[in-house]
Amino acid sequence: MPIRVLVVDDSVVVRRIVSDVLSADPRIDVVGWAANGRLAQAKVEQLRPDLVTMDVEMPELDGIGAVRALRAAGHQMPVIMFSTLTERGAAATLDALAAGATDYVTKPTGMGSVREGLAQVAKDLVPRILALVPRDTAVDAGPDLPVPRAKRPERPEVVVRDDASRHGVKLLLVGASTGGPDALSRLLGSFTAPPPVPVLVVQHMPPVFTRQLAARLDRVGPARVHEAVADEELLPGHVYVAPGDHHLVVDTHTGVLRAGISDDAPINFCRPSVDALFRSAVRAVRGEVLAVVLTGMGADGRTGCEDVVQAGGTVLVQDEASSVVWGMPGAVATAGLAHQVLPMAEIPAAVELVLELAGSAAGTAGGGTR
Repeated sequence: MPIRVLVVDDSVVVRRIVSDVLSADPRIDVVGWAANGRLAQAKVEQLRPDLVTMDVEMPELDGIGAVRALRAAGHQMPVIMFSTLTERGAAATLDALAAGATDYVTKPTGMGSVREGLAQVAKDLVPRILALVPRDTAVDAGPDLPVPRAKRPERPEVVVRDDASRHGVKLLLVGASTGGPDALSRLLGSFTAPPPVPVLVVQHMPPVFTRQLAARLDRVGPARVHEAVADEELLPGHVYVAPGDHHLVVDTHTGVLRAGISDDAPINFCRPSVDALFRSAVRAVRGEVLAVVLTGMGADGRTGCEDVVQAGGTVLVQDEASSVVWGMPGAVATAGLAHQVLPMAEIPAAVELVLELAGSAAGTAGGGTR
């Protein structure tokens, strides 16, 4: 059966554009709309949608408040926020994600026609809906009733590798997409001490959003976090977040590990790209890499993990049960490239253990972590 979607936005024009785009796809059925968060609550109770698209700024009850209210009432259907590509919009979107929203898309800007706007919305929104709601999933039965889940398609068998690195680690690399902000917060917030190596992060996000994300992550744990700047030296205990719409790579032309910022073509339709980061790190330090792939849509990171494994590095991925979307980590795991497949709650300790063992191995060999 089609995926049932409720569209929530105070703009009649936006509601119409989103509804038209989604209704044009036979796999999606727009079952209703609401003009503010208060009305959205009532519509969810009445219609039991599989997914909600939610504007951020609305009268009476905004999108952040609506998400909090839905989660407090026990509704667990995915909620995709519609936000503006501004500092205020980015901050509000990250607040909504922290409140329980699942993902977000940015409203089209600078489009020359309604048709261009429709095409952009379709490109950004439809794949997310299809990834977040399995086909033939029953509607949300509410907080007090069991919700039958659709049977997932058969996946290739996950084969966990047993050839993890036994040498030092010079770089910790992290890739994430859908559901990534929360996963990154849990990862960095659970560290017991600043990591003994530089940490480089690719989170699929547009400009402005990545700067806001870095500022928030800087407050959750012992590591220093900021958006990466071209040519800065990569230091232990620091986390460097790839700037939106730019690749983050590891540059060694000065003989020192530095951040490289590139506007080369997207890879896997992504910029920043996890593959770009992982492959550049292998070129810089060979197998002295620990790569972590967290929840996300698509397969960005799989090719980069091939390079990491071939060079002798270590790969950890988030498991399916704890991922919002098991696209990126699933692509790595089912390709046989993961040394461990772990619930999100266990990843921080696993990362710290690998770094501790790697430091011991490097010390035994007479080296260091840098």
